[in-house]
Amino acid sequence: MDPFLQAALDEARQGLAEGGIPIGSVLVCDGQIIGRGHNQSVQRGSVIHHGEMNCLENAGRLRAEVYRRSTLYTTLSPCPMCSGAIALYRIPRVIVGENTTFRGAEDYLRGQGVTVEVRQDADCIRLMREFIAARPDLWNEDIGV
Repeated sequence: MDPFLQAALDEARQGLAEGGIPIGSVLVCDGQIIGRGHNQSVQRGSVIHHGEMNCLENAGRLRAEVYRRSTLYTTLSPCPMCSGAIALYRIPRVIVGENTTFRGAEDYLRGQGVTVEVRQDADCIRLMREFIAARPDLWNEDIGV
């Protein structure tokens, strides 16, 4: 597996171990992870801290040119909120672990000029399928259903 997607998956597993929703993300620039995070909606009691948003928060303030050279890796297709942040900061490339269990705003991202590559990684799919089966109430809350 791609080491950056693996790092995002490690973040997702950490979130699950904390009692949260298993979605992880890393921000990579010039071959280095410059931000990492996982969904912390449960842990922080926040609707904002999805995996990608938490990753961007943890990356801290960055110059616009850094975002424009970066790639965001995420274990699950980004929702409209996270996709909006990706587009806002003009992150040009998103690597998605899977979109089988949830297909987010990929068309929006592509329409904003973002390259979206979906890997359909078996570990990412299995992690989300098991979580959704075990906690459908929490999953539906997270995606606004």
